[in-house]
Amino acid sequence: MQFDFSAIWDAIPILLEGAKLTLWISVLGLIGGITIGLLIGLARSYSNWLSNHIALVFIEVIRGTPIVVQVMFIYFALPMILRIFTYIRIDPLTAAIVTIMINSGAYIAEITRGAVLSIHKGFHQAGLALGLSKCDTLRYVIMPLALRRMLPPLGNQWIVSIKDTSLFMVIGVAELTRQGEEIIAGNFRAMEIWSTVAVMYLMITLTLSYILRCLERRLKII
Repeated sequence: MQFDFSAIWDAIPILLEGAKLTLWISVLGLIGGITIGLLIGLARSYSNWLSNHIALVFIEVIRGTPIVVQVMFIYFALPMILRIFTYIRIDPLTAAIVTIMINSGAYIAEITRGAVLSIHKGFHQAGLALGLSKCDTLRYVIMPLALRRMLPPLGNQWIVSIKDTSLFMVIGVAELTRQGEEIIAGNFRAMEIWSTVAVMYLMITLTLSYILRCLERRLKII
């Protein structure tokens, strides 16, 4: 079987559209995940017993279940549960973005907790000694330091999320992997198309890794 480069050239425009959607889902998911992760992570670090354990249950449930099960639950099961109160339908793209938000949020929560607790308690005491409240000390002293330490694992989480989007083909989201599958269904050139899909994922992740390394050097993160 000969490698047919013409099949690749014909598929590139469609695969690029899929790659754009893959990045769009990952970016929106990471933004939401950071928001969720910061709230849950801070609840694990500084809140009362009840909030701490609610946050812990959220983290363990999300990290303990596969992301493909989570997206299937959100897309198929959640509308049936909510239909008891009101009719609602969740489209595939929304389900994919919400799943990435929730899934990455659980991991970012632990990243946040680790970064916050790694800051020496002397900084907290110094903020209080300067007359800052506990909230202001956390906001202006602890979090700026913690965010610098969070950058490398956040970058890694973004790359993981990009690869996780490939699983959303199960609900029909037209991301990169789904587009590749549909092209193969039409031309039966699996070797060429899957090779191209793999190279495109690799180009995306290597580019992001390079950008993140430059940012880490710029911020002098050790």
